[in-house]
Amino acid sequence: MTIDGPQDLGSDLSDEVHPPERQRGPVTLRRGRSEEATTTDQRLLDSRGPSDWVHTDPWRVLRIQAEFVEGFGALAEVPRAVTVFGSARTKREDPEYQLGRDIGAALAASGFATITGGGPGAMEAVNRGASEAGGLSIGLGIELPFEQGLNPWVDLGVNFRYFFARKTMFIKYSQAFICLPGGFGTLDELFEALTLVQTKKVTKFPVVLFGTSYWGGLYDWLRASVFEGGKIGEKDLSLLHLTDDVDDAVSVVEKAYQAWSDAH
Repeated sequence: MTIDGPQDLGSDLSDEVHPPERQRGPVTLRRGRSEEATTTDQRLLDSRGPSDWVHTDPWRVLRIQAEFVEGFGALAEVPRAVTVFGSARTKREDPEYQLGRDIGAALAASGFATITGGGPGAMEAVNRGASEAGGLSIGLGIELPFEQGLNPWVDLGVNFRYFFARKTMFIKYSQAFICLPGGFGTLDELFEALTLVQTKKVTKFPVVLFGTSYWGGLYDWLRASVFEGGKIGEKDLSLLHLTDDVDDAVSVVEKAYQAWSDAH
């Protein structure tokens, strides 16, 4: 009886146990996928090549990461702040524009930085009021096909490609939201904030609806249809505060911030 030695056994299994392979960063390529001879550095440095790669999902991941890094870096040292939303279509001669300036100024007088979407209309009004009152005026812009860049009253601005990265900054660096009359964008941010508070993803976070004649119908519908239909609770309705008074809006923000500060 003949027994093959260990070296023969290893030779028989080597091709199966260790098939041809190539490393592409953290990725291992074996068998037919290992035949590509070039390296990542070589492909980077050899020639320009096609530009399609800048639109691929792996590259988008890096852009998304960069947006979060830039946003966190720019806003990390921002003091207590309030985000104010409102329509980009509000005209400068509209009374709502003056209300925006008044709210920005009142927040600045109370020691809050003011954050907006950085665009025109109501956003510009709030940034303007805050800046003129000596407060920190922040604009978080978004790449859109139909709106211009940051308004001239933004002191600290960050532009974003992705809505979800921008939304994270609104929530992370604000102690409250104040919503002036606005459209889909304002409604989107309003309900996202309410959802995050309801599901306890963020701590107590007041949401002020400024303008009872504008927001009253929405609140009545939430109570008559959504609440009465059992889709939300009484506690959920209490997350909203309707007002027409600038001092009242700022007072709600101050009390919520003080409660949060005492708890921390």
